[in-house]
Amino acid sequence: MTIAKLVRRTDARLLVVASLLLSVGALVQASARSAKSFDLVIENGRVVDGTGNAWFYGDVAIKGDSIVAIGQRGAFLTDHAARRIDATGLIVAPGFIDALSSSDRAFLLGDGRSLSKLTQGITTEILGEGWNDAPISDLTLASAEQLGIEGDGVKDALRQFRGPEGFGRWLTAMQRHGISPNVGSFIGAMTVRAYAMGMAMRSPTPEELATMREVVRQAMLDGALGIGSALIYPPGSYASTNELIDLCKVIAPLGGTYSTHIRSEGDQLLEGLDEAIRIGQDAGVPVEIYHLKAAGKRNWGKESAAIERINKARAANQDVQANMYPYEAGGTGATACFPPWAAANGNLPANLKDPNLLRRMKAEMHDEHSVWENVCQLATPAGVVLFGLTQAENIEFNGQTLAAVAAHENLDWVDALARIVMTEPTTPNAMFFVASEENVRRELQLPWMKFVTDSSGESPTANEVTHPRAYGTFPRILGLYVREQHLMTLEDAVRKMTSAVAVRLGLERRGLIAPGYFADLAIFDPDRVIDRATYAHPAQISEGIRFVLVNGVVVVENGAHTGAKPGRVVRGRGFQLAAAAKSPM
Repeated sequence: MTIAKLVRRTDARLLVVASLLLSVGALVQASARSAKSFDLVIENGRVVDGTGNAWFYGDVAIKGDSIVAIGQRGAFLTDHAARRIDATGLIVAPGFIDALSSSDRAFLLGDGRSLSKLTQGITTEILGEGWNDAPISDLTLASAEQLGIEGDGVKDALRQFRGPEGFGRWLTAMQRHGISPNVGSFIGAMTVRAYAMGMAMRSPTPEELATMREVVRQAMLDGALGIGSALIYPPGSYASTNELIDLCKVIAPLGGTYSTHIRSEGDQLLEGLDEAIRIGQDAGVPVEIYHLKAAGKRNWGKESAAIERINKARAANQDVQANMYPYEAGGTGATACFPPWAAANGNLPANLKDPNLLRRMKAEMHDEHSVWENVCQLATPAGVVLFGLTQAENIEFNGQTLAAVAAHENLDWVDALARIVMTEPTTPNAMFFVASEENVRRELQLPWMKFVTDSSGESPTANEVTHPRAYGTFPRILGLYVREQHLMTLEDAVRKMTSAVAVRLGLERRGLIAPGYFADLAIFDPDRVIDRATYAHPAQISEGIRFVLVNGVVVVENGAHTGAKPGRVVRGRGFQLAAAAKSPM
């Protein structure tokens, strides 16, 4: 077995050993060989290779899309290089992997640059928290608006992804469209449910469940990384534990991971974790908790018990891990404030116009002990900041709290929210201030934690209001929590941003600086890297990320996008198994 194969197949401990062997071997080879020709040599940098090992001074040689050699400083001075980058005073790290992105439409229909992500050093984005735009069916299209498929142009674009094989065609379409970073995806549990059942609030029939299983199986063979669920949003919230176990049994033999926005991050946080752990245990799949947090001040004290739940599962040899973003506010559609039943069968717009049903919603939304994830209660209306409003009567409320809007209109906050939702053509968004900074700092240091933006890649526009995590997540960690607060070492932070995700998801030849790996690199100034995005002014590019390479191509140079779009689709273990089965012995 070659060292490269060992790296692809091993666990995190062997990964470190294998990388050391690769580095030592490359150093020996670099000192005893004839002159070579490279496309690019990065010189004089401090290499943080993604394993968690200590940095070292070194040069990295690239040919085509791959790293071909690593040497001590000056190792390639006598070699020909089409270009050299002097990284004196800079860190050379693997490109960061955003394990929870929502850049779907930007990659399929937008400009594909993902500027706010690349300027954080992100070279690969992973989609699929509960939803993908493929595959779709007639039932999907019948519930389009409730599923976020809004506008005739979007619907027309997505019709090409009808049928179980639509997921694979969707991945290919994004790469063909032209994208700067790499992209991979989970198959969304909501996508699967909507494909077979639309917005029905009930258990699937045996025939519907068989359809759902087939959609999942085909998506895995086409490259899905596993199943991603989001259990606070309809129709995801309509799925039972047993339904999710049944679907996860499909991905188990295909190397998939179950990633989940659990059913509650607030009042039923521990119960939500228990459900996720049970799904993984009964289905025999690894579990990844999306953006772990204890939501709502009254629940902040549950953080210790939540961490203990995961540590206990791991001590019992169950693979449970998590990811997070380093902010006190979360962000999602403002319609998440309404009870799940209100959206059943796609009827939320009509239900909001029914005075009797609106009164029922209002009673539940004011109830501090609701059985569903009442995010407006967890944040309080003073902690809900609206954005993404486009209509003339609403646009002045961008960046304002729901409490302020209600006071301005002299309405109960539920009535104010209902009016805004009914008058906007697409679902408005909101930031929900639900987490504690103390808990954020604690989570950052956990060995099984990884980092995500939970946002779409953006390009700054005047007066843009979004969540600052879209622009600042990774530089914030490197600048604030690593350099200024010393909560973790630089090497461990980079490991969590790179190889920890690549190994978790089975991304071949990504996440390390090692010969044979794709040349996805982030080159940054450790003394200057920092986020500039704030809640008040979020559309601000981070500082300190000097160069970013994707598949050997420079996409960010001196902090500016080069216009290059070398991004590729990264596919999961199911695709790899299917390809191996087809290849001749």
